[in-house]
Amino acid sequence: MKLFLDSADIEEIKKVKSWGILEGVTTNPSLIKKAAEKYKVKNLETYIKKLLKVCKTIPVSLEVIGTDYEEMVREGKILHKKFNKISRNVYVKIPINPCLQKSCSMKSDGIQAIQTLHKSKIKINCTLIFTPEQATLAAKAGANYVSPFVGREDDYIREMGRIKFEKNDYFPKEGFKKHKKRLEDKGIISGVNLIEKISTNFKRSKIKTEVLAASIRNQKQLRECETAGADIATVTFKIIEKLISHSKTVEGMKKFTKDIVPEYKKMFK
Repeated sequence: MKLFLDSADIEEIKKVKSWGILEGVTTNPSLIKKAAEKYKVKNLETYIKKLLKVCKTIPVSLEVIGTDYEEMVREGKILHKKFNKISRNVYVKIPINPCLQKSCSMKSDGIQAIQTLHKSKIKINCTLIFTPEQATLAAKAGANYVSPFVGREDDYIREMGRIKFEKNDYFPKEGFKKHKKRLEDKGIISGVNLIEKISTNFKRSKIKTEVLAASIRNQKQLRECETAGADIATVTFKIIEKLISHSKTVEGMKKFTKDIVPEYKKMFK
């Protein structure tokens, strides 16, 4: 499973890239806003170009802001034209369904935009996936990545069961029972279960689109997404830092350091 950083913070990206483990970056309007405010960015286009240069050789997802077919296609082409020439690494993020209401006439606009941009040889990351069916439709339309939102799916299931929780709380991959009944979202019992179903369907149907696990809240969930078959996982800088740490690692370092004899130490001079 490839490891992406979910961030628009250039300093975070530089740091993780320097470790030799970074394989991609995902951004969205919220992350770009956060970085722009942190660094008091005056020219956002210049900042994004700098970010793309830092990420040379690895994919970077940039999201459209339109909510209908024409807007998303126009914006997708603008993003590709403005930025892909920098490092040839831009993936345009398109929502599977751009509707802002539960009921509207534009439900297929995301799929249509993906198809049109794909025909223009623009790489696509289809975002806001919450069902295996959405993932399959996006893949058939030409998406290179589909991004199921693991943590947000867990939130939704807990909200249905009126369960109190904190954003980073772990949600079991096997789901949650309340009053002896397992909570579910149309057959999906957890965010990890969503990843597993999409990955299984893609392998069975020999779909080449990669499954990008997004909205990952903690280390255990990341591990479970890999086991469930995710091709890629995108996580925050804080989660990546936690992946490196373990109390027994510190304990071992203290023991090994204490046991160094003078003769062994001399060999390194």
